[in-house]
Amino acid sequence: MDGWERINERIDRVEQGLLVILLSSMIVIAFLQIVLRNLFSTGLSWGDPLVRNLVLWVGFIGAALATKEGRHINIDVLSRWMPPLGKHLADFVTQLFSFFICGFLMFAASKFIRNEAQMGNITFLGIPAWIPEAILPIVFGLMALRFGFHALREAAAILKAGKSSERGGRP
Repeated sequence: MDGWERINERIDRVEQGLLVILLSSMIVIAFLQIVLRNLFSTGLSWGDPLVRNLVLWVGFIGAALATKEGRHINIDVLSRWMPPLGKHLADFVTQLFSFFICGFLMFAASKFIRNEAQMGNITFLGIPAWIPEAILPIVFGLMALRFGFHALREAAAILKAGKSSERGGRP
């Protein structure tokens, strides 16, 4: 698993760098649009569609980072009162379920992207529509990998807790 950790950290650095670049670009373009519209009664024809796509990218990359750090949205009502083995089991089921859902969404998004490419829709500046939308299957795939990795960690914790309880609670 050490190899996965190194790869995951590299992906994390790329994601964080992309977030800084994309968010900065979004702010600059939006500010430029406001200035151009209010002071010069003009604007960039591609500015608003680009900002919309940047919002999509920032949101999905942020979701991937939240998944890596285990900070995605979850409802944690019962696990507070569960014993450690029960908590690990509940976390394992949650992570495994999330893995399958993100995997399904990755395949659905891939199919969507293929359909977009076949239809030949064009977005701002003549860019094919599927290019900015390609973030969908990429991030869902990355999230599926991360949820799968978290599920494996929880499975290891369950096995460790099970062995510990067999020895009468001694480590």
